[in-house]
Amino acid sequence: MSNQPSQHASDVIDAIFSNNAGRDPERLALKYAKMAQSPFIFLRGACHLFYDHLPDSPLFCDAPLAWCCGDLHFENFGSYKGDNRLVYFDINDYDEAALAPVNWDVIRLLTSIQCGAEALNATHAESLAVSQSCLDAYRSTLISGKPLWVERDTCSGLVKALLTTLQDRKRAAFLDKRTIRKGRHRRLRLDGVKALPASDAQKKTVTKFIDRFAATQPNPKFFQVLDIGRRIAGTGSLGVERYVVLVEGKGSPDSNYLLDIKEAKPSAMVPHLARLGIKQPTWSDEASRVVTVQNRMQAVDHAFLHAVKLDGLPCTLRGLQPSEDRVAIGEWGKKLDRLKEVVAIMGRILAWDQLRACGRSGSASADELIAFAQRGDWVTEMLDAATEMTMLTQQQWKIFTEALSSRQSAEPTP
Repeated sequence: MSNQPSQHASDVIDAIFSNNAGRDPERLALKYAKMAQSPFIFLRGACHLFYDHLPDSPLFCDAPLAWCCGDLHFENFGSYKGDNRLVYFDINDYDEAALAPVNWDVIRLLTSIQCGAEALNATHAESLAVSQSCLDAYRSTLISGKPLWVERDTCSGLVKALLTTLQDRKRAAFLDKRTIRKGRHRRLRLDGVKALPASDAQKKTVTKFIDRFAATQPNPKFFQVLDIGRRIAGTGSLGVERYVVLVEGKGSPDSNYLLDIKEAKPSAMVPHLARLGIKQPTWSDEASRVVTVQNRMQAVDHAFLHAVKLDGLPCTLRGLQPSEDRVAIGEWGKKLDRLKEVVAIMGRILAWDQLRACGRSGSASADELIAFAQRGDWVTEMLDAATEMTMLTQQQWKIFTEALSSRQSAEPTP
């Protein structure tokens, strides 16, 4: 891999602060604190830096185009309930989705495996072996040319556990974790961990939006608002406008539902793609981009998924997806074979999702993706590139943590 840009501390810090300008200060402080914890969490929180520094080499410029998640890492896979109320396992975050060279998702996923080796309880050598398993599974699945999905009855290991847990989860028990119950009434648990209080003005805006949305639905009473909070979730999106809304659902108190409303920002990939002359479709807004690509790539649509406008702000609306439904494979990483198994599933899912969306709005056909995978001349180069991107991310993380520490030291003590 060539053309790797040098790292200048001021450039890294300026890019991070500029990208996060205007976000909710309280949740932005939480984001920065999380990013300082490890290079892997930093990778998750600084997607824009990753693509700003992805080399303009033939490896990443000459691959066929495909619909990509954009922010692919091993914790952006998880179980979810589809709009048919069945449980699926898939990529579950499409905030950065865009039309890009097919291997951009691959390089980010492989980098996350190496960068997150400590979180996986894996050595560097083991992370390379796991990366190879992921890449082999991705390539062979792409060559097959047939998009499938994970089946609960035939899968095993961690994925089986996630699917079974969500399928068997009792709504009342889930609500008890996120709300406080008083008789037949529930209120959100505003604990500073999952949610923060919303202002009266924010509650009024969200309630007005939900009421308008409910009027377009077959059962408006389902969406009767019971409580609203500012949601704390993820890393990259921390600080954007985001709310958790407790609604009546199928009846109080134990059949209430939780909805997630999140502001949709432009994709971090697009500036680099524009420099390469790769044009994107004309979207009505960023939320439409996110929802359209998610619907194209996932086998089954996520429950309640809609592109909406919250007081003119483009947002995605969907059923709340708890963090515990995402892949957390630290304990799984203590046994290499188990880790290889779950990461190979991720490689297959990525290939299935790209195949499912192929031929749409400028993306390559299935035949073109198959031909690319059959070549195989890029496989070793991808592993080397992921190692270099990992080293780059680690350097950026050190620069960030030093700058954040200096900034905090300079702030007056209350």
